[in-house]
Amino acid sequence: MPIVPATVAQPVNPGGGFDYVAVDGQRRRVYAAHGGGGGLLIADADTGNVLGIVPVGDMAGVAVNEATGHVYTGNGDGKSVSEVDPETQQILRTVVVTGPVDAIQYDPVLDRVYADEDDGTKMWVIDVKTFKVLATVALPGHKPEYLQVDPQTHNVYQNIASDNEIATVDAKTLKVSKVFKTPELQNNHPLQYDAGDHVLLAGGENNTLAVYSPAGKLMYKATLPGRVDQCNWDQSRGWLSCAGDGIKLFSFDGKSAPKLLDSHPIDPGVHTTAIDPKTGTIWVVWGSKTSNEAYIQGFTYKP
Repeated sequence: MPIVPATVAQPVNPGGGFDYVAVDGQRRRVYAAHGGGGGLLIADADTGNVLGIVPVGDMAGVAVNEATGHVYTGNGDGKSVSEVDPETQQILRTVVVTGPVDAIQYDPVLDRVYADEDDGTKMWVIDVKTFKVLATVALPGHKPEYLQVDPQTHNVYQNIASDNEIATVDAKTLKVSKVFKTPELQNNHPLQYDAGDHVLLAGGENNTLAVYSPAGKLMYKATLPGRVDQCNWDQSRGWLSCAGDGIKLFSFDGKSAPKLLDSHPIDPGVHTTAIDPKTGTIWVVWGSKTSNEAYIQGFTYKP
């Protein structure tokens, strides 16, 4: 049951590393935060061909507005969030915040972008209509890693790697309403939300994948082999793709612990991955650890 290449590895110029990845399945685009290249990488979701890099600065976070096709970018040490039109490859709007931006998420119902502070203590809430900061949320700890929006309650879940916790930000008050410990995890990095089963999937650097209820109850636990950075959840397929030197693909049905389907090594520079919701192609981007080269490539799982 192997993971195999779906496209050839396409070179990205300039080289350097990447952070988060997202796929617009409808418009057939892959977007990646190219920190080394100083912008938003745009690629074809069927071939992997690079279509351009929009120079928003050394990016970290990326999120897609599926209604408009526009892309929101968290601009790292640029301390800002931008809105990009990928068709024209133009930066439409930018809002400045008070710290470096790491991960971001978009809530299409409330029309908000949530952005957490890299190695910091804040989450910024940006109103997309006005493209202004609506609120600054004080977070516990000092290392927020990833965040997820609950599409039912619109609350935001934020993992805190420094304290091995997950914090809940109330969508109405825009304040932290709950914090629960994740003692099963060390330095919790990936965080995804399974909206069908109403659970959080989180991973740690101690080779552990854990499933929690939003109230903080441990539901299941599984082994997460090797290094892990970030993961991506595919709701329709029940797949969790995790990145760390390559791809680790799990299945999860909400009734038992996640099951490892396959593990495929690629390169130590692989940090994040995203699954195409239309085709199931697993996209990865990486900057080589042995040269100044960078690549994007799609993979497929064949059971």
